[in-house]
Amino acid sequence: MIKVDKKIVGYAVNQPEAEKKETKKDFPREGGGDRAEVIRMHEKLERPEMLIGSTYKVKTPVSDHAMYVTINDIILNEGTENEKRRPFEVFINSKNLDHYQWIVALTRIISAVFRKGGDVTFLVEELKAVFDPRGGYWQPGGKFMPSIIAELGHVVEKHLIMIGMLASPELDAGQQQLIAEKRVEFEESKKQQDAFADSSYPEGALLCSKCNTAAVIMMDGCQTCLSCGDSKCG
Repeated sequence: MIKVDKKIVGYAVNQPEAEKKETKKDFPREGGGDRAEVIRMHEKLERPEMLIGSTYKVKTPVSDHAMYVTINDIILNEGTENEKRRPFEVFINSKNLDHYQWIVALTRIISAVFRKGGDVTFLVEELKAVFDPRGGYWQPGGKFMPSIIAELGHVVEKHLIMIGMLASPELDAGQQQLIAEKRVEFEESKKQQDAFADSSYPEGALLCSKCNTAAVIMMDGCQTCLSCGDSKCG
């Protein structure tokens, strides 16, 4: 027995030794082996001091001044087999101050989506689907552009194709050969006359609802687009 001569001011209870902590499960890393983990795009990824990018000139008939769109990319997992180039930020420069507010807003939103990471290709269709209530304009070659925003969407699409995030929408060899043969056959036949006679496509070609190009002609009793191959007959 232990005799207590002083006033008790505190106490503690002896506890059994803590059980050994379970070892953390070692999940296999992407790619296997002892290689470093793959770096992925996310909003907390810090901006490097230097980025590589491309600048595209956009000249529209609805503005006296051209716009210059710069898209900068970040390289993930540089020097490894998992190396990828992903868009990180976008800048739009123009002398036309009428567009200043929406240009600043658009660049910040697109850059934020780029830095979020993941599949950012949805931006292309969202931008291309914007129509100007005052009407669009025709590009050289007979391609209709519904708005300036839509043309920016085409610029983003071109860039994503260049860095490998989107597949090129070009037709395969068989479709190109068929379209070439039908084009020659149509040009040798009776030509139509309409407002799109200056197009690079045959005279009389109508507007395609799929690719917005004046390239739809009647082939074998069916309206077919010489640009994208879309046919009303399937």
